[in-house]
Amino acid sequence: MHAFVTGANGLLGGNLVRLLAQQGHQVTALVRSKQRAATTLVGLDVRFVEGDLRDIGGYAAALDGCDTLFHTAAYFREYFAPGDHWSVLKAINVDATIALLEEAERRGVRRAVHTSSTGVIGHRKGSDASDESDGPDDSAMANLYFRSKVVAEDAVRAFLARSALPVTMVLPGWMWGPGDAAPTGSGQITLDFLNRRLPGVFPGGGCPVDARDVAQGMLAAAERGRSGERYIVGGDTYISMAAIFRTLEDVSGVPGPRLPVPAPAALFYGWMSDQYSRITGRPTTASVAGVRTLLEMHRTSSAKAVRELGVTFRPFKETLRDEVAWFRANTPERLSAPGAARQAAG
Repeated sequence: MHAFVTGANGLLGGNLVRLLAQQGHQVTALVRSKQRAATTLVGLDVRFVEGDLRDIGGYAAALDGCDTLFHTAAYFREYFAPGDHWSVLKAINVDATIALLEEAERRGVRRAVHTSSTGVIGHRKGSDASDESDGPDDSAMANLYFRSKVVAEDAVRAFLARSALPVTMVLPGWMWGPGDAAPTGSGQITLDFLNRRLPGVFPGGGCPVDARDVAQGMLAAAERGRSGERYIVGGDTYISMAAIFRTLEDVSGVPGPRLPVPAPAALFYGWMSDQYSRITGRPTTASVAGVRTLLEMHRTSSAKAVRELGVTFRPFKETLRDEVAWFRANTPERLSAPGAARQAAG
């Protein structure tokens, strides 16, 4: 396989590039910064191409000779800063996605895997987990990032109706794991935990999944996935924030917060974080959008991906252990609290 991977500096894209290279596949990786890629993906036999998704003419020629496109890049600032980012979300997550698929087909790419999100899956009443048959609900459309993924899926279906290029869609859950250089929201939670900056134990939770398992699911989707189908790769267990913090304490040796934060207080904290971000321009760990997502306690089923793609999930404790070890080894400058950079005993 000669794979073209977008978003190669990201949590999912980086783990996918590493997986493909380790399995002997030829990889061309689209990145915003070659300098950063040389640091985060050091030691891999990978061709890096620098470019912006919105300027397809700047990197389109790199698609020549590639047979498989993995599109993992996305704009997700809605989680990190307040304000209306819809124009940028649509330009990158929708318009640039379709332009990339059209260019890939023109240049002879034979299959594509598009990364969506479990955020496009609506909630079922009661305790039943949602699956690929569930469409978006009001909650999905209220979150601008999730809405962009809903619109992108509709655009991909319209593309498939007029094109011959097979496209399979993978819907990752709440991704965690090593290699989170940006970091994502989950990575920032881990860093804030290690630095003892969290005010308490937030309510709610989700279905966390190791980005390495999602990367394996992406590869399986390229090899065995059906065109036009969606596959949730979202972990196999709902885990509360309290349980996540207990596991982080176990694997890191850093004491976790103890005070439960009621839902109204969590939303207020998210609002305060948004105001801080608006004033300073710095990203926030707990935006209102992120807190609301936790409070929804969304449960999804990955049974279809397990059945058709052979997807498996490692224990979440292993994910957190590896993530903490990665941050300690690769970003010690981000670990300022006493004990944050210390390895747990045993």
